[in-house]
Amino acid sequence: MIYTTTETVPNHQVTEVLSVITGNVVQTKHIGRDIMAGLKSLVGGEIRGYTEMLTEARNIAVERLVEQAQAKGADAIIGIRFTTSSVMDGSIELMVFGTAVKLKPV
Repeated sequence: MIYTTTETVPNHQVTEVLSVITGNVVQTKHIGRDIMAGLKSLVGGEIRGYTEMLTEARNIAVERLVEQAQAKGADAIIGIRFTTSSVMDGSIELMVFGTAVKLKPV
C-alpha cells in the first residue's frame, strides 16, 4: 500500500477517489512514564517514554488507516495528515486521515 502526505503519487494518475478514511488510537501513559517525566522535567530534555508512546500510537493509527484503505480496495492513500488531542488527563488521541484512491501508472 502506498501512503503519502502529498496529493499525488509520482508516475501514477488517480483514477478514482474512494473516500476519506481515518485511523486512530487513544493511548495512556503508565506510572513508570509519569515518574520518569517528572524527574526529567527537573533537568529538561527529551522525555523518551512519551516519545515512545507517541511513536507506538502513530504506528497503530497508520496500521488502522491502511486496513481501512485495503478494505475499500484502494491502491494508495494520499494527503495523509496527523492530529493529536488530549482526551483526559494522562491520555492522548492520535488520529491520521487521508483519501483512499485507485491509481494507474502513467
